[in-house]
Amino acid sequence: MKRNTVTGGILFLLIACIPHGLIAQQKHKLRRDPALLQTIESSLRESVNQYKALARQLPPGQMPRTWENGRLMTVANNSWISGFYPGALMYLFEFSKDTAIQREAFERVALMEPMKNLTSHHDLGFMMYCSYGNAYRLTGNEEYKKILVRAAQSLATRFDPRVGCIKSWNGIKSLDGKQYFTFPVIIDNMMNLELLFFASKVTGDAYFRDIAIKHSETTLQHHLRPDFSSYHVLNYDVETGLPVNKETHQGFSNNSTWSRGQAWGIYGFTMVFRETKDKRFLEAACKLADHFIDHPNLPADKIPYWDFNVNQPGFVPQWNYDPAKYPEVPRDASAAAITASALIELAGYVDKKLAQKYFGAAEAMLKSLSSPPYRTSGTEAGGMLLKHGCGGVPGNVEVDVPLTYADYYYVEAMMRYRNGK
Repeated sequence: MKRNTVTGGILFLLIACIPHGLIAQQKHKLRRDPALLQTIESSLRESVNQYKALARQLPPGQMPRTWENGRLMTVANNSWISGFYPGALMYLFEFSKDTAIQREAFERVALMEPMKNLTSHHDLGFMMYCSYGNAYRLTGNEEYKKILVRAAQSLATRFDPRVGCIKSWNGIKSLDGKQYFTFPVIIDNMMNLELLFFASKVTGDAYFRDIAIKHSETTLQHHLRPDFSSYHVLNYDVETGLPVNKETHQGFSNNSTWSRGQAWGIYGFTMVFRETKDKRFLEAACKLADHFIDHPNLPADKIPYWDFNVNQPGFVPQWNYDPAKYPEVPRDASAAAITASALIELAGYVDKKLAQKYFGAAEAMLKSLSSPPYRTSGTEAGGMLLKHGCGGVPGNVEVDVPLTYADYYYVEAMMRYRNGK
């Protein structure tokens, strides 16, 4: 794809992106539940206090990862999850105007600045846009904008026009260890495209937007099944531009629906529709959402199992799965938090009947997440907010624990619901 700045007579307005919490005006005035609004206010106030406690025990230069076996596990700024903590702090400062939260937010976001030059994987959107994107939204600081644009340039280096995708990882073995994927693309990558759309809007350079749209089109073509469930990871042949493997790395089986992957798809395609107004992406977001919400294996409380197809006939895991190890199939609160946030936005782009369906599902998820089975209290998890997240069950990593990205999207969903948009 040829790089250009202004093409085809299309002028890209030099306006700031409206990330995360601020989304398009609702088509329909959907009634918010007064009891849920009260619960959210209470949960956000408690979250402020919990994150103050979390900050007090967090080592310098580190970000929280999870709370496991009575201790806080952390990561450095080069982890894919490093941007979620400063991003959640930004939301909590926006809510509370608390100076301690403000200080912690801007100190931790500054740790992310060197990552603007990272080119070794695709997660620059998670890392930089959740942190610096929210910081820029709240402050309008021109230096933050420059950092974000540099991060977008780094992310764009991973785009290959032969495939029409941004390469997720440099290479990885298949889950069964029998193959090596040289051009893997994961459904999660849809989330990182928002950084590229932002860069186009604030620079006027169409290239960032062009590759974000092309990646979305390629994902739409190859990553979704006829029933609008989603594959986790595809391995592309760079010569033909076609996928040669369609598998999973974090789900139950290659043909199953990993719940957080489905959530990434709902959120990602909703965001791409917001940025493009292309109805192909709206249709994809809706059908992915319908598959999630209407799935017969979605529990009554709307918090999904970590994979929708665990132990079901026709779904055979390619990893050493021992059902006795999981007598009760783990839930994934992070998948619910991501989906709830996405559905609040998606409800603003569809007809009234669908809007009520999506908004109602988001409300149900937020009610469950804010209830004692899922919501932590005080410092029981070191100050982290949600229980029952699942990072990677096949690798037995972070199973049934708090997760920093669950917290981030939970806070984001609460802020979106509270603000009515």
